[in-house]
Amino acid sequence: MSKVAFLGLGVMGGPMARHLATKGGHDLTVFNRTFAKAQSWVAAHGGKAAQTPREAAVGQEFVFACVGNDDDLRSVTLGENGAFAGMAAGSIFVDCTTASAEVARELHAAAKAKGIAFIDAPVSGGQAGAENGVLTVMCGGDAEAYAKAEPVIMAFARACRLMGQSGAGQLTKMMNQICIAGLVQGLAEAIHFGQNAGLDIEAVLDVISKGAAGSWQMENRGKTMNQGKFDFGFAVDWMRKDLDIVLTEARRNGSTLPVTALVDQFYAEVQTMGGKRWDTSSLIARLNRK
Repeated sequence: MSKVAFLGLGVMGGPMARHLATKGGHDLTVFNRTFAKAQSWVAAHGGKAAQTPREAAVGQEFVFACVGNDDDLRSVTLGENGAFAGMAAGSIFVDCTTASAEVARELHAAAKAKGIAFIDAPVSGGQAGAENGVLTVMCGGDAEAYAKAEPVIMAFARACRLMGQSGAGQLTKMMNQICIAGLVQGLAEAIHFGQNAGLDIEAVLDVISKGAAGSWQMENRGKTMNQGKFDFGFAVDWMRKDLDIVLTEARRNGSTLPVTALVDQFYAEVQTMGGKRWDTSSLIARLNRK
């Protein structure tokens, strides 16, 4: 059992922290910007609620975070009330936010100056993966710190791997989102085509999912896309945030991502249709609109 703090109790962070407390058996202190939410989490799962990230981090061996974006991450790590101010030398900060590789490297350097380790550890698997404790975690950072953190991370993961130095975890997550964007658009177009052709879509998906076209998206989202159900999973707003990170990094490193850029604009159209909180599989709604 380790002493662990968790910062950010949203739809991903809340269940991840729960798995750390229950499956992992760790002693949890939690922080959320809305303190009442932290109190509610403690009432349900035990542990302690802290008023600031610094308070949550004091005395902890590991501090986890899962917040919204680069600026949110800086707000919970840096400054007088940030977690770094409360962490002792030798402790480890594990960031599960999907953020830029740039901020990962920035915070890795800031942490190192204080004798703290920083691991960028974005996750894939969505809300269902967090709830069920089966996320995929891709990490960047120092090997020694990663080796200590991996057994703790596995409380909410089914796979975890060190991908390289600081920022490598975030870059790997960017590749993950590039793949998802293209897959979902392709699946949306196929279902749209099949509907217009008068095919039994569920029968078609059952057959082609067993062949080369099969994917997680087809298995888990194909039927609901056909039914026009988008009230679950990974929200369009979040995907657009992630794709903005991807496209910014692509401009920086000289990558050409025409499909990703196009799908990002398709998601912008879904947002204008009222689909900001719809699941990312809602790309088909854009094709089927009258």
